[in-house]
Amino acid sequence: AFGNVHGVYKPGNVVLRPELLGDFQKYAEKKLSNTMPLTFVFHGGSGSEKDKIAQALSNGVVKMNVDTDTQWAYWSGLKEFYEDNELFLQGQIGNPKGLDKPNKSFYDPRKWVREAETSMRDRVKESCKDLQNV
Repeated sequence: AFGNVHGVYKPGNVVLRPELLGDFQKYAEKKLSNTMPLTFVFHGGSGSEKDKIAQALSNGVVKMNVDTDTQWAYWSGLKEFYEDNELFLQGQIGNPKGLDKPNKSFYDPRKWVREAETSMRDRVKESCKDLQNV
């Protein structure tokens, strides 16, 4: 296992050193007579810099955990939907288009959950690109 701590922290508070993985690989190669004999899981990958992710991959990382990033992406999609439609989410009837206009299409959970899921999907796609698996 390799990584920082779970969650996202201010840059500089957690020092990620993926070059150490290369050192571990070299040591293991000498002992096992194999090229790149170790595989690593990158724990606490959320918020990591793209260059550190790339370096970790080149040194044997095969999986990266990004739960915090995907949770934030889900929340962000929901929050953005609310902010964009706030005036339609104050009651079942009545909005900027008229006092008698219904708001069901805005507060229907299928609508705002879809927006949250779309945001999370986009974040997962970004991680897949970062991990070079698409």
